[in-house]
Amino acid sequence: MEHFYTIQGEGYHQGKAAYFIRLGGCDIGCVWCDVKDSWDVEKHPKLNVGRLKLNVLETPAKLVVITGGEPLMHNLDELTTALQQQGLQTNIETSGAHPLSGKWDWICLSPKKFKAPLPEILPLANELKIVVYNKSDFDWAEKYAALVNPSCKLYLQPEWDKATEVTPLLIAYIKANPKWQLSLQVHKYINVP
Repeated sequence: MEHFYTIQGEGYHQGKAAYFIRLGGCDIGCVWCDVKDSWDVEKHPKLNVGRLKLNVLETPAKLVVITGGEPLMHNLDELTTALQQQGLQTNIETSGAHPLSGKWDWICLSPKKFKAPLPEILPLANELKIVVYNKSDFDWAEKYAALVNPSCKLYLQPEWDKATEVTPLLIAYIKANPKWQLSLQVHKYINVP
């Protein structure tokens, strides 16, 4: 769908320079999705791995984040191999609803209620990011926190359009449950992609 060099705005790697490759195609359909243009895989041009790699190498990026849509709708083996052969760190942001492909330095799992993650992805997650839209999402968060490995970083992130309403709830929840951390979409506050 698009690729660009920017600042990672959320989660464990928040604040780091990163090259983003956003892949088209998503069959999850979150009502609050902020990139609905990514859903239709046929709307976006196909770029070859070599061209994407050269685009990344034209920047000083050391970290590449593959996101979507839902990136695991695609086989990512060739892409991650090409990037890692250049010494680049590969991170993925996924719902985990499709089989894992590619070789990853960091897996950010953000499960969605609309299509559950595959059980085999849960123990591989380095980061669990739960987008909080309403109070019931705390139970959803705890369900998945119990299924990931003990070293997995746990994040609660307010849904952007409801941030004013839900952020105070997140703060109170994190204070009562300090295994969780707050993730804010800093890139939206500083107006970068």
